[in-house]
Amino acid sequence: MSYALGAHPTFGLENGKPTVYSGIDAARDPHKQFLFSSAGLNVQAIMDEAILDIPHRRGGAFERGILAGGIATAYFYATLGRNAPNSDITYMARTSSLSRTTASLIYAGLATVQTVRIARDGHYANFFMRPSPDGAISVGVAVLPDDR
Repeated sequence: MSYALGAHPTFGLENGKPTVYSGIDAARDPHKQFLFSSAGLNVQAIMDEAILDIPHRRGGAFERGILAGGIATAYFYATLGRNAPNSDITYMARTSSLSRTTASLIYAGLATVQTVRIARDGHYANFFMRPSPDGAISVGVAVLPDDR
């Protein structure tokens, strides 16, 4: 997004965390900074929606990984990642009329709708929880051997 807006992004560390700097002066061009800060979450949400909407053979492992990563990223930025000084949510709030809470709720809301859609689609059976033969329920991700 930075290049598309005519800026030159750089990479660095902030408090030991890898960070992409937009190269945009947020005080002079807040709208451009907002577009840069929201781009990653927007593209992830669009990819997830495309997977859920475009007709195709559903339910593959790669597809599940993309969906799980998108949902987890949105929830992370809406909760733990929203208060960091260099967080995308923080910059969206600084460069628009949105508060951190509002921006967080927008992306968490999208992730929640996607989660409900996945849970109701039989192609994604056991996406979030898997029943085991002993009656327990496994939650999370497992790497299992291929029995084919």
